[in-house]
Amino acid sequence: MKGKRAADVELIDEKTYIFSSTCCIIPSFVIQQCKEDLQNLMRVFVPTTKGPKADHEEHDEFLLGVRVLGKSIRDTGSTKDMVVLVSDGVSDYAKKLLKADGWIVEKISLLANPNQVRPKRFWGVYTKLKIFNMTNYKKVVYLDADTIVVKSIEDLFKCAKFCANLKHSERLNSGVMVVEPSETVFNDMMSKVTTLPSYTGGDQGFLNSYYKEFPNAHVFEPSLPQEVLKTRPVPDMERLSTLYNADVGLYMLANKWMVDESELRVIHYTLGPLKPWDWWTSWLLKPVDVWQRVREQLDESLPGTGGGKNPKDELLVTFLFLLPLCLVLLCYYRLFLQTSRSSLCDNIRHLYYKIRSNGAFAYTGISSTSAVNSTHQFSNDAQSKVPAYLGGVSIFMCFMAVLVSIVFGLSIVPRQVMPWTGLLLMYEWTFTIFFLLFGGFLHLIYLWGKRTASQAASLSSHSENLDYDSGKGHRQGSSCNVAAWYYGLGMASLAAAAPSLPCIFGVTALFLR
Repeated sequence: MKGKRAADVELIDEKTYIFSSTCCIIPSFVIQQCKEDLQNLMRVFVPTTKGPKADHEEHDEFLLGVRVLGKSIRDTGSTKDMVVLVSDGVSDYAKKLLKADGWIVEKISLLANPNQVRPKRFWGVYTKLKIFNMTNYKKVVYLDADTIVVKSIEDLFKCAKFCANLKHSERLNSGVMVVEPSETVFNDMMSKVTTLPSYTGGDQGFLNSYYKEFPNAHVFEPSLPQEVLKTRPVPDMERLSTLYNADVGLYMLANKWMVDESELRVIHYTLGPLKPWDWWTSWLLKPVDVWQRVREQLDESLPGTGGGKNPKDELLVTFLFLLPLCLVLLCYYRLFLQTSRSSLCDNIRHLYYKIRSNGAFAYTGISSTSAVNSTHQFSNDAQSKVPAYLGGVSIFMCFMAVLVSIVFGLSIVPRQVMPWTGLLLMYEWTFTIFFLLFGGFLHLIYLWGKRTASQAASLSSHSENLDYDSGKGHRQGSSCNVAAWYYGLGMASLAAAAPSLPCIFGVTALFLR
């Protein structure tokens, strides 16, 4: 057995291997492993009608998290090998990019989740337990893809057998773990996966049941001298301090860290669906700035990937930026032509009526008086015919247009663009869609009102006033076009000013300190 162990160590010195589901950093005598989120890795195996290509696209959205995590580890001065283990659901492009970033890519198969009552995305999360069976290596340091290393974590290898961080409600969090692989422990786990309960329906709940005495474990103290450690029995488990698993959810409670920020080692973005690679998260969580700074420093390993960019997203961003501008310019151009034609027609029609009247001032005066009376009567009739519910319907349509515009904007803007790019595109498309939807509603109301007014005028006016009313109608149409110009310019000004409101009012965080 000792000979076999020695052979394993020699093998590690020659070549590094990893048998887990994600990314890893492997030194010559230990393994430092980092994990791509298994909750998303397993999606490849969820039955779907979208086909393998859709699965690849869903899975690759977590590629950016792995890239940034690897960059953050390198920035701490680590020279250890990084190995990423992927399933068949990862695209060839993602594997190629990870290799270009310096990752060693290895394939794995996933362990099925034995729990029937669980979220669908937890199909393969039990694969994380494979790190306990990596008996060729002395230690494994395990990190989730939604973590970032801000300071060296080399001292984690001083952990004895099992280390994790204790969160609220006396539950351990499996996002950052230190494991001493053991075939005996792994086999024992495999024999209990169908019997031990899991409060999450996944691996974290199972580990809490397996290490039921973990809340009573002592805190891991890497600074203790070797003389003191030799006098102590080797603990079966130890608790990592918050420095090694700083939960962003706890940061949000007071909008500040409960520990010295300069001493943080690992930041864990655990606040539900708010992941650091989504552009809107940067505007909600201040600690995402740390993640974004590392992202901006990513090298261009493949063409168009510098700064964490995606070549496909860049082409889409350019299209999304230019299309609303073209639509607005087209609308204003058509409106300008209509206004110009209306003004010319009004002048010609006015000259025609003046020549036809032969300058008859008396007739003009009578006609004007009659027209004023008719106009006053028409206004009263039109006002009485305006439905009482029109105001309420307009308010409802306005709010619905806002809601649809926001949802549509969120659905078409790529999730992993830079925060300012995402915000700009979001506002641009929100106001464009709102302008089209609510502007279209107002145009329909205008056409309906014009039709109603024409019917009322035809019944209440005699033939001598038809020419005057027709000319007045054109003047009203011209006024409506001017109002549309003001409406459009007002919406454009509001759209331009809205993104700068947080800066104007000095809003830098979701909650006040």
